[in-house]
Amino acid sequence: MPFFKELRRRKTGLKLDKSQDSSTDSNSNGSNGTVPPSKSSSTLNSVYVSSTTTPPSSIQPHQSTPNLAKSQPATTMTSMPQRPMPLSGVSNRSSYIQGLSAPSINGTITPKMPVSVFAPRIVSVSDNSWVHQKVLLVYGQIGEPSEKMLDGTLTVSHHQDNFPATVWPVNDSYFKALVHLTPGPNRLRFDFSSPKVASNNSSLPTHSTCMSINFLPLTNSPPLQLVILLGKDSPGTFDAVPERKQREGNDLDTAIRKFRMAAYLWQAFTGEQMFRHSFGRRCFRFEEEWQTGSLTFRDKEVGQMRNEAKVHVIRSDKTVKELRDLDIAQQGDNATRKGELYAIAMEAVKAHFKSVQGQKQYISLLLLDSHWDTKAKTITGHAALGGGSGEVQLAIFGSQALQSYPTSIEEVVPTFSDCTRTNTDFVANDCNESGSNWEAANIGIGAHLHETGHLFGCPHQESGIMLRDYVRFNRTFLCREPYSTRTKSPGLRLCLPKDECGWHRLDALRFKNHPCFRLPTDAPLNPDESLQIWPADNGKVIITAPTGIAFVEIFTNGDDICHAWIEYCNGDAQSGGPPRQIVLTESDLKARLPEDTKAKKLRIKVHSVGQGSQEVEDFALLVKSKTSAVKLPNGQSGFKGCKLGESRQEGSQPEQVILETAHIQTKLLTSIKLYHGFALDGMEFCYEDSTSQLFGNRGGSPGGSEFNFDTRRGEILLGFYLRAGLWIDGIEILTSLGRRSGVYGNPTGGSGHTLIPPRGYSIAGVSGSCGQWVDGFSLIITR
Repeated sequence: MPFFKELRRRKTGLKLDKSQDSSTDSNSNGSNGTVPPSKSSSTLNSVYVSSTTTPPSSIQPHQSTPNLAKSQPATTMTSMPQRPMPLSGVSNRSSYIQGLSAPSINGTITPKMPVSVFAPRIVSVSDNSWVHQKVLLVYGQIGEPSEKMLDGTLTVSHHQDNFPATVWPVNDSYFKALVHLTPGPNRLRFDFSSPKVASNNSSLPTHSTCMSINFLPLTNSPPLQLVILLGKDSPGTFDAVPERKQREGNDLDTAIRKFRMAAYLWQAFTGEQMFRHSFGRRCFRFEEEWQTGSLTFRDKEVGQMRNEAKVHVIRSDKTVKELRDLDIAQQGDNATRKGELYAIAMEAVKAHFKSVQGQKQYISLLLLDSHWDTKAKTITGHAALGGGSGEVQLAIFGSQALQSYPTSIEEVVPTFSDCTRTNTDFVANDCNESGSNWEAANIGIGAHLHETGHLFGCPHQESGIMLRDYVRFNRTFLCREPYSTRTKSPGLRLCLPKDECGWHRLDALRFKNHPCFRLPTDAPLNPDESLQIWPADNGKVIITAPTGIAFVEIFTNGDDICHAWIEYCNGDAQSGGPPRQIVLTESDLKARLPEDTKAKKLRIKVHSVGQGSQEVEDFALLVKSKTSAVKLPNGQSGFKGCKLGESRQEGSQPEQVILETAHIQTKLLTSIKLYHGFALDGMEFCYEDSTSQLFGNRGGSPGGSEFNFDTRRGEILLGFYLRAGLWIDGIEILTSLGRRSGVYGNPTGGSGHTLIPPRGYSIAGVSGSCGQWVDGFSLIITR
């Protein structure tokens, strides 16, 4: 009946309502693991977390979090928010009330309480960032230093307790710390404590910040190899005062651990510097091996194995006496062979690593047998040099300050705070700038990093590590500096980022595109690193590079150090990457110089993204020189590009060919004959009417090799790819249809160079010189 149907319908509705009410009550009383909302004003913005929240050890970046595919280098360093922000259901900065469980970095998340104003605020890195180094430098502040300055300690608890907690000083409300990371997501906790700040009198942290850092090790870039070199009869010890020998020893194992820790300080410093230059978390990597850990002193005590930087130990074929010969000591006033230690080290590493062609090695080497000769007042067995050529880039430095280096992360602060005076009865006061232990560590670690900068291609700069700013290297890792014997004055009370030493902007520009600093998100590079400089009309100089132009250094007459430059980091509007063609004028360059230097001669050095470089000794001469201008038979103007090859063969004579196709419209280039053996002897341009033009001679293989153009499809000559050094080793023809002829001559001789006219220009001819074979080559271009 309708009445009973309606009654049943009402009962069903009542049950549904009751079920919904029950569900609401269940949530309100916290039976499902949630915290009941309170109307207290102190908790209005608190974040509540369900018991089903993903544990912090497995937190995945949410869609708004930068990831490998979408990450962009941060351009500014912003502080963490004052109030907790929801990240996968987890807030970052919290305080805890006595009697409630503190959040574990290993298990599930417990309910959060309101944020403490004294919770550490990390300003150097944002939550859920991606980094590529095992030891990360972080810094930040406690509360508002302008209102209340506090001293205390910061305790860093690492992901899943896989590394012991470390303690760092807080000075005037600022702190700096080194954080150890493991591959993948790392959930970290930073706890602040101070006798001047009330605590809850329990074992639970009162003022705490949690954050996630994702560590992606780089395995697709060449490593910086660490090497210790010893004499063939060396006992494997280094200079140290008796107290140090007794406390920590001075054997080879101690040397390895100290050198490894110094290298991780280089890496942490460089990664932070690249970030400050807005180039992302770029840094070099080390070759690693599975071994007893040394980044914490506790690993040696318990035999904990870790994947850490490998230090190669190489025995030289020289004795310790030969290595300590005063005649090869770099600091010896009467030494006549000051560069010999570098040659000895180069020979030893080449024999050890056995590099093959194309496999470049980057090696930073410590000379363990360096010794302070108290009679000669000279450090023997030591040289501070960096550079290299070919397949090995090498930096070397002595061990005279090694005793002062930290052995583990826990020793970093004590090392840079140790005012113990240098005892010159046993160890050297290097350059009279190492009067105390912390200053000796600065000089040793910093100067060796300076030489490592040289092996990465950095020259001396107007400031930074590549000058001598490493005497302030300690300020990167401390907020308060001890008394300095070098300046004979108290150190800085508060060391902020502006007070630290750093890599110069030009160093960072070199590192940005260096193979050792490449990131997974970087686009693949054209293997041709070369660039070409083309004088053009109206006082312009056009520069082209297949990989793009990175930056241009500007020098005035007499300058050894660059003070002005133009960088192309933002890329061009068309490709979004670095520009492959730029135009420079003398007025553009002089506009970047101080007024008192504008009248001097200009010299420029142009750098490509592929690490190639080209120098113009006199910019005005290049623009105005009549030797660069060519008059074509039809009256058009042509311009010679910069020449490849040295033109130094005996009997070498200048040669030039103006292609007839450049000024006679009815001429058609059908093929090019190339005469070659182990080098390019000559090339002959053949036309449809059976005429030809010869550049060079018809030496090499009889008859030469001929490359034909597909004239039916309109194929024409686009440019050349050359292998060149002192002469032209080989040449390849490039066509408008994308075809390549292959290299005629020696395909591996010299270095590679792509010669293609700039946009708006075409090939009008070739110029150069020829002796027994071609030893000079350049293109002539025209509009």
